[in-house]
Amino acid sequence: MEHSLNSIQQKWIDENPYDFSGVSALFLNCTLKKSPEKSHTEELMQLSQQIMEAVGVKTEILRPVDNDIAAGVQPDMTEHGWEKDEWPGIQKKVMDANILIIGTPIWLGEKSSVATQVIERLYSFSGEMNDDGQYSYYGRAGGCVITGNEDGIKHCSMSILYGLQHIGYTIPPQADAGWVGEAGPGKSYADEGSGGPENEFTNRNTTFMTWNLLHIAKMLKDNGGVPAHGNQRSLWE
Repeated sequence: MEHSLNSIQQKWIDENPYDFSGVSALFLNCTLKKSPEKSHTEELMQLSQQIMEAVGVKTEILRPVDNDIAAGVQPDMTEHGWEKDEWPGIQKKVMDANILIIGTPIWLGEKSSVATQVIERLYSFSGEMNDDGQYSYYGRAGGCVITGNEDGIKHCSMSILYGLQHIGYTIPPQADAGWVGEAGPGKSYADEGSGGPENEFTNRNTTFMTWNLLHIAKMLKDNGGVPAHGNQRSLWE
């Protein structure tokens, strides 16, 4: 979906004084729908992606549901009884990205089952170390995007952002954005006449989240990550 940026969004892109060319972002869309079925969560994520790409950031949106991902909390579940596990390929993309954005619809007031599985599999890699002896996710920025037809943006965001910071991601200010329609069955974000793409609150929060993630990711990248003092697991042991 190509979003029509408002005058402020376009002005901030045009007047951007920062070089984000070395920054990369991975969007994990935890929809329950396989590609190419329309995902409203992805439609909103594409607004953030559009802003990032406009300032030179390399991005990718990936749907975990398109992959055969085993349940578990180990890096490669084929070593623990599963015949197939495509998570290690996704994990490599995660580690190659400076920014990770998890997107999810709301079901029964909660993030999707796919989002829960993704966070479990991210957690499975959290014991790995970087070259400074810190946990491997140190030096990366994380955020989330939520859509649905019921309340729960803040609840889902709390759960996702807590999980990301717990395993080592840096969470900037205003690191979540979302849109919900009227309670109960009704129009979803990208449905004609929903008002979703035009919603000022959603546009503002998505824009702020995007720029804050860019700033934090660049600060971390330019400074070699989080300073390695007082947080080195290798030295603790």
